Amino acid sequence: MLKGHFKSAGPSIDYGDAVCLFPVDELDTTVLQYRDAQLALDDVDGSSVIVVAPTSLATSYFLTQHALTAIPVDSLPTGVQTQIDAALETPLDTFEFIQIGKWNSNSSNHSLTEFTDA
Repeated sequence: MLKGHFKSAGPSIDYGDAVCLFPVDELDTTVLQYRDAQLALDDVDGSSVIVVAPTSLATSYFLTQHALTAIPVDSLPTGVQTQIDAALETPLDTFEFIQIGKWNSNSSNHSLTEFTDA
């Protein structure tokens, strides 16, 4: 089961339009990952989060394997802000975070035998 803003987020930006964000550890900006990203994203409304969306099977695999990352929009370098803003219909400064990756909540493990009677 998905958790976080992956479905409730404002707009999404295609991976190809967000390639300027990768690799995130080389960005000259604040990058929150793992638990820090979860806490930051929990504190904001989904409509103020932009999600990086896959454009192919390869980018889908890459993004699902990527650590949950939250990047504050106002901390991005001007050049990166300009590139991201050009790919959005809504002005970039109306958002708080860019989310890369997703995290899963705990769910019960089901057995295939549960479905044999269906």
